[in-house]
Amino acid sequence: MPVDERWLKLGAAADFLNLDGLEFREYQLNIINSIRRRGNTLVVLPTGLGKTFIGASIMASALASGKRAMLLAPTKPLTEQHYSVLTGMLKIPKEEILLLTGSIVKKSRSEMENRSKVIIATPQTVANDLKSGNFSIEDFGAVVFDECHRAVGKYAYTYIANECTVRDILIVGLTASPGSKKERINALVSALGIKHIEARITSDSDVMKYVMQKFIHIVYVDISERVREISGSLKPEIDSSIRTLNGMGFLRFNTDFIPKGRLIDLGNQISKIQAINYRMGAMVAYSKLINLSHAQDLILTEGIAPFSSYVEGLYLREKKSRSLESLLSSRGMIAARAYALAALKNGEEHPKVVAVLDVLKGHRGKKMIIFAQYRSTVKMLAEYINNNGITAMSFVGKKDGVTQETQKKVVQDFRDGAFDVLVASSIGEEGIDIPGVDVVIFYEPIPNEIRNIQRRGRTGRFATGNVYIIVARGTKDQIYLRVSEQREIKMLNLIRIVNAKLEIKSPAEGQSRL
Repeated sequence: MPVDERWLKLGAAADFLNLDGLEFREYQLNIINSIRRRGNTLVVLPTGLGKTFIGASIMASALASGKRAMLLAPTKPLTEQHYSVLTGMLKIPKEEILLLTGSIVKKSRSEMENRSKVIIATPQTVANDLKSGNFSIEDFGAVVFDECHRAVGKYAYTYIANECTVRDILIVGLTASPGSKKERINALVSALGIKHIEARITSDSDVMKYVMQKFIHIVYVDISERVREISGSLKPEIDSSIRTLNGMGFLRFNTDFIPKGRLIDLGNQISKIQAINYRMGAMVAYSKLINLSHAQDLILTEGIAPFSSYVEGLYLREKKSRSLESLLSSRGMIAARAYALAALKNGEEHPKVVAVLDVLKGHRGKKMIIFAQYRSTVKMLAEYINNNGITAMSFVGKKDGVTQETQKKVVQDFRDGAFDVLVASSIGEEGIDIPGVDVVIFYEPIPNEIRNIQRRGRTGRFATGNVYIIVARGTKDQIYLRVSEQREIKMLNLIRIVNAKLEIKSPAEGQSRL
């Protein structure tokens, strides 16, 4: 197919891009030209709207100016995905594009790095080579940071960005969500030396026609009597731990829901107590409360099997602390454990599992992903779904003992249609290339706007998508659902505020950087 002549407005960069048959999108051209005019830019764009092409065009501009270019991505699978895309998108010999990860031995890397025109790499590998002096970015014109919301703290992105800033190398950050906290967005802007933010949402007029319709369904379930029975057995133990901590002068909690942030703050507060005996007494009650709160969260919002798996793990520990011994010998925990084991023996589970199965049955023949918070939940759901006539596979991270090769095979089998449902932990939220997913199910709401956007972005890329969020009434699920909605709204408002301040400090320049 011929090249849409409007792409020729990219100038010399067009000579380094395969534009044949590429659909012209004016917002992409506007963003690219804005980057070249304004300098270091944070691009916030919903998944599926062509962030990679924007990055490739900036890299092509660097090549056209006689410079080299680099794209960084946080994981090896994501760099491999970018390599596959960019070798087809950039009009340069494939041997001049280097896929650089830690799997390449250090001795071989230096020569490969220094002869390649384009490098696609994991940040830690590049940071290590820059620090050792084996690699230089002096002749680079642009560095693109994919999933740049990770550029905070001591992450390798921040070191590389600083090296780019010192050498006046153009930085482009790509993300679907930079976060909803002002401090985080400001830290990201500072780390990458951002001068301007180009942000779009799906309702913006210039992108709306390219966005596939996505339907959000909130599915409410009532917790069962069995779940109430197990949770009810734990509540007196939780109340007892809280009374102990309150009696020692600590902050009062709402016993129906204890935010993890407040629990962490309480632990930090206790650790600073100077009196050893007083600190130890408080720590025993606090440790007991931590285990109880997690156990109650599991039974109320995850399932009987995840709860039982956690509790049995506590009983199997060889070394048990004083607080754990106290917990496991308590009347409430003994009763909760017995109820859970009896329920599993009878084939009972949380009503959310039944709700998930109903959704799956309503979309038979479609490609579906379920996201769950814990690996025990992932395992339980995969087994339950397979036992009910729908093929499913679990997808968890390397820390759970799964090799990268196994992960690749699972994703490839899913892409090839070997099974219908991928049940994933957070590992599936970003960095996997699974086109054409029809349905995404959140087994539980999560109060994190970045992860919410990443999860939803798995569907609705090339066709209409459906997102289902399963919510257990009367639990933290309802709170998290509300919080996640509020944080996304807050994120969009903060982006506008931060960008307005950047506009005052760095007004648009009239001359192109590349």
